[in-house]
Amino acid sequence: MTNEPVRIGLTLPSFVDQFDTVVAVARAADEARLDAVFAYEHLFRVARDGTRRPALDCWVTLGAVAAETSRVGVGSLVARVTLRPPAVLVHAFETVQRVSDGRLIAVLGAGDRESRVENEEFGIPFGTLGDRVSALHDALAAFRARKAIGATYPVWVGGRHPRVLATVSDADGWNRWGGTAEDFAAEAAVVRRVHPDATLTWGGLVVLATSDDRAREKAAVLRAGPGTVVGSPATVAAQLRAYVEAGAAWLILGPVDSSDPNNADLAATLAGEL
Repeated sequence: MTNEPVRIGLTLPSFVDQFDTVVAVARAADEARLDAVFAYEHLFRVARDGTRRPALDCWVTLGAVAAETSRVGVGSLVARVTLRPPAVLVHAFETVQRVSDGRLIAVLGAGDRESRVENEEFGIPFGTLGDRVSALHDALAAFRARKAIGATYPVWVGGRHPRVLATVSDADGWNRWGGTAEDFAAEAAVVRRVHPDATLTWGGLVVLATSDDRAREKAAVLRAGPGTVVGSPATVAAQLRAYVEAGAAWLILGPVDSSDPNNADLAATLAGEL
């Protein structure tokens, strides 16, 4: 753990019909002086009732958000390397880097069993774990080549499988989504062995409100699932402090009610409690 302030990120709404909602959240994060906003990359998601929820394209979202904000960082969480050839993936990221005037955070992942159906519905091979880790290595090699000639944006790897953690040796940082602080600490130790200077980051679902009672009420209405961190900014900060003590330099908050711009101010208040 260092004396550097913890950076706070916020996930953008990805499963909405009106793009104005996304812009409103991004602008609120910009005005609240959060450190970054992150777009999920999904082709669709299946809702609790089995219906398919359309997903906004990650790259259109990042480009538009970059153009509509002035200081907040913009990143993917995570870009799946099986969906695009490495050169095309790098080109998409570097376009966002130019649109944002240097505010990009590139976060890559190999995909997991939940993303298999998305690949296959779109006719894109999902492959074995070995195939996906190989694709991750290829993508990281493409980013290293760009860095060798002057690219300056950070590249993180997201995931928790040991073979994915090993690839962080070729990246700048690592993201772990969900799980306990003990899980995070154990996997962070593996990352530190392969890359002692890697930036460690954690992200997960939260329900924030001005008081614990209101947060619990909101969580019940939203039907927040197990593992969601619920409470006022002070209460959530207290729960997330264990991740910081385990080395997390970033906390990326994924509000269950991600379309509410008020989460940005609540996240900023949380940052002051850490």
